[in-house]
Amino acid sequence: MRLVHIGDSHLGLSQFNRLADDGVNLRERLVYANFLDGIDTVIRSRPDVVVHAGDLFHSVRPKTLAYKTAFECLSRLGDAGIPLVIIAGNHDMSKSRYTTSPFEVLEYHSAPVHAAYRYRYEPVDLGDTRFHLIPNLLQADQYRQEFDRIEMLKGGNNVLVTHGLASLLRDRRLGTVMEHEIDATMLSPKFDYIALGHFHGQRQVADNAWYCGSQEFITYAEIGDTKGGLAVDLDRHTVGSLALPCTPMIDLGRLDCTSLSPREIGDAIAERAMQAAGSPQPPMAVITLAGADRRALRSLDPAVLTEARGRLLDLKFTVLSDEPHAPLAGRRDLSGADYAGLFGEYLKGMGLEERKHRFVSEKGTEILRWVMAGEPGDGDAAP
Repeated sequence: MRLVHIGDSHLGLSQFNRLADDGVNLRERLVYANFLDGIDTVIRSRPDVVVHAGDLFHSVRPKTLAYKTAFECLSRLGDAGIPLVIIAGNHDMSKSRYTTSPFEVLEYHSAPVHAAYRYRYEPVDLGDTRFHLIPNLLQADQYRQEFDRIEMLKGGNNVLVTHGLASLLRDRRLGTVMEHEIDATMLSPKFDYIALGHFHGQRQVADNAWYCGSQEFITYAEIGDTKGGLAVDLDRHTVGSLALPCTPMIDLGRLDCTSLSPREIGDAIAERAMQAAGSPQPPMAVITLAGADRRALRSLDPAVLTEARGRLLDLKFTVLSDEPHAPLAGRRDLSGADYAGLFGEYLKGMGLEERKHRFVSEKGTEILRWVMAGEPGDGDAAP
């Protein structure tokens, strides 16, 4: 049995306030295109099964284009005769048992798709392999309960597919809603392979357990992570990285601004942005400004920064200075996840009395949006 392990596609992710020619957010459009190009790459590798370890969608209420992209994926896999085994992750798992799952829609497609999203363990037998599917669950202690229901296939391969953060990586928490830690004892050697989702970098966390990583760079914290998928041969007991298309994320390095004028700093930023702009896709880039004082940062020409950003999908500045942080002229974008939306979904599953629900929802959403609007200074007060 040969399988390709992918995950954390986050279809519908929208960032950076840049529009494509058709009016769709450019980042969102690139995610769709890269995902489908990646599916073509997977098909050319001729696996017996494709395993998706959760977070196909960026939201439990996917956009129309996200659904359209997912259906196109199923059509291409179906035409190639490759079944899809998939679980819900913390982004696209319904936060209440009374909320419809987006995966119910996928099951109307004629392609062979086996989706686990019903808050329970589900086994799927394909050929000589049993896939043990544990989707993202409402409570952390439910993982062990569902894991204990597993019945191993005798005389065949056994593959565990689940979504959460291995205890080995607890210092890399993403801080998202319903991010549960996986009990280390679940990463059992009795499985031939364990396909994990949620962590966005390719990482082996046990002899038989791997995170495939996300196909795309979702946040700047992932700039050093390996992206793509994993090609797994259960008979030969091999795991290899499978390169998939993605929008590049580039570190433009450190710029020593100690003895530079504002104009010289702007020119240096523009030059580095121009060098990075040669990629087939407009990259996301980060540059570190070291030793720049507040006056120099405030004096940077906004037109120069706007032009530099215009050559890229996004340009992030990291400022190293002994002085209090001084924002650069121009746009600041801290997007990466719809925390307010996810918070709302989480509250729906809490079962609060209506008056309390309304108060917590309004106050919590207000605070989240205040925080995401930018880093507060000493004089800023929370709402």
